[in-house]
Amino acid sequence: MLHFELVTPEKLVRSEDVYMVVVPGSEGDFGVLEGHAPVMSTIRDGNLHIYKTDKAEPEALPVKGGFAEVNAKGLTILAEQAG
Repeated sequence: MLHFELVTPEKLVRSEDVYMVVVPGSEGDFGVLEGHAPVMSTIRDGNLHIYKTDKAEPEALPVKGGFAEVNAKGLTILAEQAG
């Protein structure tokens, strides 16, 4: 499983293990699975698509601006606004 955290300036919005997250990157959408290579990207306004399991329907969560960082610990989204 991929450890996923979503943080805004106000609070930690989400911290959970999920199957995959599709991120609205500034260069285009990209999917992050467990074991993804380290990367940092700015994000554009759009929806995060959070897949709890391999076959699950995605949950869409709107975000505005910020950064996505993938490292050995998982995926962290630092968003200006979320929800």
